[in-house]
Amino acid sequence: MEPELICDYCCEIGENPLWHPFEKRLYWCDIATGRMFRFDPSSGKHEQFYQGEVVGGFTIQADGSLLLFMAKGAVKIRREGRMVTLIDHIPDERETRFNDVIADPAGRVFCGMMPTQDRLGRLYRLDPSGEIRLILEGISCPNGLAFSLDRKQLYFTDSRVRVVYRFDYDEQSGEINNRQVFATLSEQDGFPDGMTIDSEGYIWSALWDGAALARYAPEGREEQRIAIPARKASSLTFGGEDLSDIYVTTAGGNSKGSDGPAAGSLFRLTPGVRGAPEFFSRIGI
Repeated sequence: MEPELICDYCCEIGENPLWHPFEKRLYWCDIATGRMFRFDPSSGKHEQFYQGEVVGGFTIQADGSLLLFMAKGAVKIRREGRMVTLIDHIPDERETRFNDVIADPAGRVFCGMMPTQDRLGRLYRLDPSGEIRLILEGISCPNGLAFSLDRKQLYFTDSRVRVVYRFDYDEQSGEINNRQVFATLSEQDGFPDGMTIDSEGYIWSALWDGAALARYAPEGREEQRIAIPARKASSLTFGGEDLSDIYVTTAGGNSKGSDGPAAGSLFRLTPGVRGAPEFFSRIGI
Protein backbone atom coordinates (compact mmCIF):
# COMPACT_ATOMS: atom_id res chain seq x y z
CA MET A 1 0.00 0.00 0.00
CA GLU A 2 2.94 2.33 -0.56
CA PRO A 3 1.66 5.48 -2.33
CA GLU A 4 2.98 5.85 -5.88
CA LEU A 5 3.86 9.35 -7.09
CA ILE A 6 2.06 9.85 -10.42
CA CYS A 7 3.09 13.41 -11.23
CA ASP A 8 4.15 16.66 -9.58
CA TYR A 9 2.68 19.91 -10.89
CA CYS A 10 3.66 21.69 -7.65
CA CYS A 11 0.01 22.34 -6.84
CA GLU A 12 -0.44 24.99 -4.17
CA ILE A 13 -3.90 23.60 -3.33
CA GLY A 14 -4.34 20.39 -5.31
CA GLU A 15 -7.99 19.38 -4.96
CA ASN A 16 -11.12 17.61 -6.19
CA PRO A 17 -9.69 14.44 -7.79
CA LEU A 18 -12.54 12.87 -9.76
CA TRP A 19 -12.64 9.81 -12.00
CA HIS A 20 -14.26 10.38 -15.40
CA PRO A 21 -15.87 7.01 -16.24
CA PHE A 22 -16.55 7.88 -19.90
CA GLU A 23 -12.99 8.98 -20.63
CA LYS A 24 -11.37 6.61 -18.12
CA ARG A 25 -9.20 9.47 -16.90
CA LEU A 26 -8.66 11.21 -13.59
CA TYR A 27 -9.27 14.95 -13.34
CA TRP A 28 -8.14 17.34 -10.60
CA CYS A 29 -7.45 21.03 -10.04
CA ASP A 30 -5.10 23.46 -8.32
CA ILE A 31 -7.40 26.03 -6.75
CA ALA A 32 -4.77 28.67 -5.98
CA THR A 33 -3.36 28.89 -9.51
CA GLY A 34 -6.51 28.34 -11.59
CA ARG A 35 -5.19 25.18 -13.25
CA MET A 36 -6.81 21.84 -14.08
CA PHE A 37 -5.17 18.53 -14.99
CA ARG A 38 -6.00 15.03 -16.18
CA PHE A 39 -4.28 11.65 -16.11
CA ASP A 40 -4.81 8.59 -18.30
CA PRO A 41 -3.64 5.49 -16.40
CA SER A 42 -3.77 3.31 -19.52
CA SER A 43 -1.04 5.35 -21.23
CA GLY A 44 0.56 7.02 -18.21
CA LYS A 45 0.05 10.40 -19.89
CA HIS A 46 -0.86 13.40 -17.79
CA GLU A 47 -1.33 17.04 -18.75
CA GLN A 48 -2.48 20.46 -17.69
CA PHE A 49 -5.45 21.30 -19.91
CA TYR A 50 -6.81 24.50 -18.35
CA GLN A 51 -5.46 27.75 -16.97
CA GLY A 52 -7.84 30.55 -16.13
CA GLU A 53 -10.41 31.54 -13.55
CA VAL A 54 -10.18 29.81 -10.19
CA VAL A 55 -12.03 26.48 -9.98
CA GLY A 56 -12.89 25.59 -6.38
CA GLY A 57 -14.57 22.30 -7.28
CA PHE A 58 -16.25 20.48 -10.14
CA THR A 59 -18.51 17.60 -11.02
CA ILE A 60 -18.96 15.50 -14.14
CA GLN A 61 -22.24 16.04 -15.94
CA ALA A 62 -24.33 13.15 -17.28
CA ASP A 63 -23.24 14.14 -20.81
CA GLY A 64 -19.55 13.99 -19.85
CA SER A 65 -18.93 17.73 -19.65
CA LEU A 66 -17.41 19.39 -16.58
CA LEU A 67 -19.48 21.56 -14.26
CA LEU A 68 -17.15 24.13 -12.69
CA PHE A 69 -17.77 25.94 -9.40
CA MET A 70 -15.72 29.12 -9.30
CA ALA A 71 -15.11 32.44 -7.56
CA LYS A 72 -17.94 34.84 -6.63
CA GLY A 73 -20.45 31.99 -6.86
CA ALA A 74 -20.03 31.55 -10.62
CA VAL A 75 -20.99 28.19 -12.14
CA LYS A 76 -19.94 27.26 -15.67
CA ILE A 77 -20.03 24.23 -17.96
CA ARG A 78 -16.86 23.32 -19.83
CA ARG A 79 -17.61 21.25 -22.89
CA GLU A 80 -15.06 20.55 -25.65
CA GLY A 81 -12.91 23.45 -24.48
CA ARG A 82 -15.74 25.98 -24.46
CA MET A 83 -17.30 27.66 -21.44
CA VAL A 84 -21.02 28.26 -20.93
CA THR A 85 -22.02 30.40 -17.94
CA LEU A 86 -24.97 29.13 -15.89
CA ILE A 87 -24.58 31.49 -12.93
CA ASP A 88 -22.48 34.63 -13.34
CA HIS A 89 -22.25 35.33 -9.61
CA ILE A 90 -24.14 35.12 -6.32
CA PRO A 91 -24.58 38.63 -4.87
CA ASP A 92 -23.69 37.58 -1.31
CA GLU A 93 -20.59 35.67 -2.43
CA ARG A 94 -18.64 38.29 -4.39
CA GLU A 95 -15.76 38.17 -1.91
CA THR A 96 -15.24 34.41 -1.79
CA ARG A 97 -15.34 31.19 -3.82
CA PHE A 98 -16.77 27.72 -3.92
CA ASN A 99 -14.79 24.92 -2.30
CA ASP A 100 -15.65 21.21 -2.22
CA VAL A 101 -18.73 20.02 -4.15
CA ILE A 102 -20.56 16.75 -4.81
CA ALA A 103 -23.36 15.59 -7.11
CA ASP A 104 -26.24 13.73 -5.49
CA PRO A 105 -28.23 10.75 -6.88
CA ALA A 106 -30.78 13.07 -8.51
CA GLY A 107 -28.16 15.19 -10.26
CA ARG A 108 -28.26 18.11 -7.82
CA VAL A 109 -24.97 19.49 -6.51
CA PHE A 110 -24.17 20.28 -2.89
CA CYS A 111 -21.52 22.99 -2.96
CA GLY A 112 -19.58 24.56 -0.11
CA MET A 113 -18.70 28.25 -0.05
CA MET A 114 -15.64 29.53 1.79
CA PRO A 115 -16.00 32.10 4.60
CA THR A 116 -15.42 35.81 4.06
CA GLN A 117 -13.82 38.34 6.41
CA ASP A 118 -17.28 39.13 7.78
CA ARG A 119 -18.97 35.74 8.13
CA LEU A 120 -18.48 31.98 8.21
CA GLY A 121 -18.87 29.63 5.27
CA ARG A 122 -22.04 28.23 3.77
CA LEU A 123 -23.43 25.18 2.00
CA TYR A 124 -25.59 25.62 -1.09
CA ARG A 125 -27.55 23.19 -3.22
CA LEU A 126 -27.76 23.67 -6.98
CA ASP A 127 -30.83 22.01 -8.48
CA PRO A 128 -31.11 20.64 -12.06
CA SER A 129 -33.35 23.60 -12.93
CA GLY A 130 -30.41 25.93 -12.26
CA GLU A 131 -31.86 27.34 -9.05
CA ILE A 132 -29.35 27.59 -6.22
CA ARG A 133 -30.48 27.46 -2.58
CA LEU A 134 -28.68 28.29 0.65
CA ILE A 135 -29.17 25.32 2.97
CA LEU A 136 -26.61 25.70 5.77
CA GLU A 137 -24.68 28.58 7.37
CA GLY A 138 -22.10 29.05 10.13
CA ILE A 139 -19.46 26.65 8.74
CA SER A 140 -15.84 27.41 9.58
CA CYS A 141 -14.49 25.78 6.39
CA PRO A 142 -16.87 23.68 4.25
CA ASN A 143 -15.09 20.68 2.84
CA GLY A 144 -15.37 16.97 1.91
CA LEU A 145 -18.79 15.43 1.23
CA ALA A 146 -20.05 11.88 0.63
CA PHE A 147 -23.34 10.00 0.45
CA SER A 148 -23.98 6.75 2.29
CA LEU A 149 -24.47 3.66 0.14
CA ASP A 150 -28.19 3.52 0.99
CA ARG A 151 -28.53 7.18 -0.07
CA LYS A 152 -30.10 8.12 3.25
CA GLN A 153 -27.25 10.13 4.76
CA LEU A 154 -24.90 12.92 3.73
CA TYR A 155 -21.47 13.26 5.31
CA PHE A 156 -20.06 16.78 5.45
CA THR A 157 -16.71 18.08 6.72
CA ASP A 158 -16.07 21.31 8.62
CA SER A 159 -12.30 21.40 8.50
CA ARG A 160 -11.30 24.14 10.90
CA VAL A 161 -13.27 22.67 13.82
CA ARG A 162 -11.94 19.19 12.89
CA VAL A 163 -15.38 17.60 12.69
CA VAL A 164 -17.13 15.37 10.16
CA TYR A 165 -20.92 15.58 10.43
CA ARG A 166 -23.63 13.21 9.26
CA PHE A 167 -27.06 14.43 8.13
CA ASP A 168 -30.24 12.60 7.28
CA TYR A 169 -30.74 13.08 3.55
CA ASP A 170 -33.93 12.81 1.48
CA GLU A 171 -33.17 11.77 -2.09
CA GLN A 172 -36.58 12.88 -3.38
CA SER A 173 -36.45 16.44 -2.06
CA GLY A 174 -32.70 16.96 -1.60
CA GLU A 175 -33.30 18.19 1.95
CA ILE A 176 -30.88 17.49 4.81
CA ASN A 177 -31.59 17.61 8.56
CA ASN A 178 -30.73 16.08 11.93
CA ARG A 179 -27.04 17.00 12.01
CA GLN A 180 -24.93 14.66 14.15
CA VAL A 181 -21.19 14.41 14.81
CA PHE A 182 -19.75 11.44 12.93
CA ALA A 183 -16.04 11.88 13.78
CA THR A 184 -13.90 14.39 15.67
CA LEU A 185 -10.17 14.74 15.06
CA SER A 186 -7.45 15.91 17.42
CA GLU A 187 -4.92 18.66 16.76
CA GLN A 188 -2.28 15.98 16.20
CA ASP A 189 -4.43 14.40 13.47
CA GLY A 190 -4.46 17.53 11.32
CA PHE A 191 -7.61 18.79 9.62
CA PRO A 192 -10.16 16.57 7.83
CA ASP A 193 -10.33 17.71 4.22
CA GLY A 194 -11.61 15.90 1.11
CA MET A 195 -13.67 12.75 1.49
CA THR A 196 -15.00 9.70 -0.32
CA ILE A 197 -16.78 6.42 0.48
CA ASP A 198 -15.86 2.86 -0.45
CA SER A 199 -18.00 -0.11 -1.52
CA GLU A 200 -18.15 -1.36 2.08
CA GLY A 201 -19.66 1.90 3.33
CA TYR A 202 -16.49 3.13 5.05
CA ILE A 203 -15.61 6.81 4.89
CA TRP A 204 -12.15 7.95 3.79
CA SER A 205 -10.83 11.39 4.75
CA ALA A 206 -7.66 13.18 3.64
CA LEU A 207 -5.83 14.73 6.61
CA TRP A 208 -4.44 18.19 5.87
CA ASP A 209 -1.34 18.73 8.02
CA GLY A 210 -1.68 15.07 8.99
CA ALA A 211 0.21 13.54 6.03
CA ALA A 212 -2.26 10.67 5.91
CA LEU A 213 -5.60 9.20 4.87
CA ALA A 214 -7.99 7.94 7.54
CA ARG A 215 -10.66 5.27 7.00
CA TYR A 216 -13.71 5.33 9.28
CA ALA A 217 -16.18 2.55 9.98
CA PRO A 218 -19.89 3.40 9.54
CA GLU A 219 -20.25 4.11 13.27
CA GLY A 220 -17.40 6.68 13.16
CA ARG A 221 -14.51 4.64 14.54
CA GLU A 222 -11.16 5.15 12.80
CA GLU A 223 -10.29 1.76 11.34
CA GLN A 224 -7.14 2.48 9.34
CA ARG A 225 -4.58 5.18 8.63
CA ILE A 226 -2.27 5.33 5.61
CA ALA A 227 0.73 7.67 5.50
CA ILE A 228 1.11 10.01 2.51
CA PRO A 229 4.57 11.48 1.75
CA ALA A 230 3.29 15.07 1.78
CA ARG A 231 2.12 16.99 4.82
CA LYS A 232 -1.06 18.42 3.30
CA ALA A 233 -3.16 15.54 1.96
CA SER A 234 -6.10 17.48 0.54
CA SER A 235 -8.54 15.09 -1.12
CA LEU A 236 -9.00 11.60 -2.53
CA THR A 237 -11.20 9.56 -4.84
CA PHE A 238 -11.43 6.03 -6.17
CA GLY A 239 -10.52 5.52 -9.81
CA GLY A 240 -9.57 2.99 -12.44
CA GLU A 241 -12.05 0.95 -14.46
CA ASP A 242 -12.95 -1.19 -11.44
CA LEU A 243 -12.47 1.66 -8.89
CA SER A 244 -9.77 -0.31 -7.10
CA ASP A 245 -7.24 2.54 -6.89
CA ILE A 246 -7.26 5.60 -4.68
CA TYR A 247 -5.92 8.86 -6.10
CA VAL A 248 -4.76 11.47 -3.60
CA THR A 249 -4.17 15.17 -4.22
CA THR A 250 -1.86 17.20 -2.00
CA ALA A 251 -1.08 20.86 -1.39
CA GLY A 252 2.04 22.83 -0.56
CA GLY A 253 3.78 22.80 -3.94
CA ASN A 254 4.91 26.34 -3.16
CA SER A 255 6.25 25.36 0.27
CA LYS A 256 8.13 22.11 -0.28
CA GLY A 257 10.68 23.01 2.37
CA SER A 258 8.09 22.68 5.14
CA ASP A 259 5.49 20.42 3.51
CA GLY A 260 7.84 17.87 1.93
CA PRO A 261 9.62 17.46 -1.41
CA ALA A 262 6.56 15.75 -2.92
CA ALA A 263 4.08 18.38 -1.69
CA GLY A 264 1.63 19.35 -4.42
CA SER A 265 1.88 15.97 -6.16
CA LEU A 266 -0.74 13.42 -7.19
CA PHE A 267 -0.42 9.96 -5.64
CA ARG A 268 -2.04 6.58 -6.26
CA LEU A 269 -2.39 3.53 -4.04
CA THR A 270 -4.35 0.26 -4.04
CA PRO A 271 -6.11 -0.19 -0.68
CA GLY A 272 -7.64 -3.65 -1.21
CA VAL A 273 -11.20 -2.31 -1.31
CA ARG A 274 -13.09 -0.77 -4.22
CA GLY A 275 -14.81 2.55 -4.33
CA ALA A 276 -18.43 3.44 -4.94
CA PRO A 277 -19.19 5.26 -8.22
CA GLU A 278 -19.74 8.99 -7.95
CA PHE A 279 -23.02 10.44 -9.18
CA PHE A 280 -23.32 12.64 -12.25
CA SER A 281 -24.62 16.18 -12.01
CA ARG A 282 -27.57 16.96 -14.26
CA ILE A 283 -27.68 20.74 -14.15
CA GLY A 284 -29.51 22.07 -17.19
CA ILE A 285 -29.86 18.59 -18.66
